[in-house]
Amino acid sequence: MDLTFLCRQLAEDLRARDWKLATAESCTGGLIAAACTELPGSSDWFDRGFVTYSNEAKVDMLGVNADWIAQHGAVSEVVARAMAHGAIRHSQARVAVAVTGIAGPSGGSADKPVGTVWFGFMVDGRLSSETRRFEGDRQAVRSATVRHALERLRSLLDAQA
Repeated sequence: MDLTFLCRQLAEDLRARDWKLATAESCTGGLIAAACTELPGSSDWFDRGFVTYSNEAKVDMLGVNADWIAQHGAVSEVVARAMAHGAIRHSQARVAVAVTGIAGPSGGSADKPVGTVWFGFMVDGRLSSETRRFEGDRQAVRSATVRHALERLRSLLDAQA
């Protein structure tokens, strides 16, 4: 399934509910927002995107607790969840996706190898999170992250129907 098709389906789901989406992206650097806004008329359902690549940006723009980043690392469940919550709090959206991960080629560790990505989702007040490990080079990890984020958003919206 290509990204345009996924975004069209997401757009239909959000328009049907009259909801908007916000993104909070670290390792993808705005690629989820870019995929969504490729569609004409995306302003009907896409509110805004936060590119919070640095830890400071996560704190300043999304209100992530700096102590959580220091304690758990930027690539963690608690930070992904806080990013999703912050995206909702600082937007007009009812749906948010947040991603924070290690796209590589460096930056990985034994606990968090390259390809580790944490996702945070907030859909109509319900917060959830999950982690995935994607294989491949930097581009492959980032592309897989975008695809998974869009697919998971669709499934979460379908579950609410």
